[in-house]
Amino acid sequence: MKTRYSYGGDEHIFVEVDEEMSLEAFFKSLYMTNAVRDAEMTGVTEICPANASFQIKFDPDVIAPEDMLSKLQEIEQQAANADRTMETRIIEIPVYYQDPWTHETLMRFRERHQDPNVTDIEYAARINSYAGVDDFIEAHSASPWFVSMVGFVAGLPFMYQMVHRSKQIEVPKYLSPRTDTPKLTVGYGGCFSCIYSVRGAGGYQMFGVTPMPIYDPNQEISYLKDFMAFFKPGDIVKFVPISRETYDRNVAEVEAGTYVPRIFPVTFSLDEFEKDIDGYNRKLLEVLQ
Repeated sequence: MKTRYSYGGDEHIFVEVDEEMSLEAFFKSLYMTNAVRDAEMTGVTEICPANASFQIKFDPDVIAPEDMLSKLQEIEQQAANADRTMETRIIEIPVYYQDPWTHETLMRFRERHQDPNVTDIEYAARINSYAGVDDFIEAHSASPWFVSMVGFVAGLPFMYQMVHRSKQIEVPKYLSPRTDTPKLTVGYGGCFSCIYSVRGAGGYQMFGVTPMPIYDPNQEISYLKDFMAFFKPGDIVKFVPISRETYDRNVAEVEAGTYVPRIFPVTFSLDEFEKDIDGYNRKLLEVLQ
């Protein structure tokens, strides 16, 4: 894994930890950005972490670009011996798969899709060699997901499937982006799942919706009063398929201010995870039972 540094004008340094996404690359990126934050470096004005990379914005009148680069390279050397354990949380996200709202939307945009004759989830099931949609939903919802980045639009989480690489779901984005995506759509593009925090354009395949809001700029929703965006890098997500009846009940609870997400604190060890991925996942998910 070779880290690549590049300047972005006079005020930015872009750090690419790896060309492909992996939890190892994410942990290294997280360690380095946390180290920059904790050091309170003079001149640093913004830290923007991504999936396997990050960008630092700094004031070149306060710290010279070459000095900023040197400090980041020093931190990279320290990252080689960093503890690969983190305190985080596991969150249950209810999903109403094959809902009528994303179905209506995807049917309006079939000319932009790889296969106009099937739905997004049918296409995803076929190209990933699942027998049918039910098997695909089981695969999508059975394993945990790691939130590697929050952004693109406010509050949107990018989630990486915590399984052996050979078992990872991969689905291409639409041939050209849609101009509409329902709010709280659970989407998929490349190796990432996501939840669209707001309604808007998008190119990810659409599988369903969650009744659980994840972004509230007014901070009126009960569990978003402290911060408007729900997710943060390092969160672990477990999708739970729900029926239309449960979806409607959850929506009513959100509107009444009584909906409470299921969240549990966990300690995640990358080293233990890599030793036995399936076994570690089973142990990790025990807190939800």
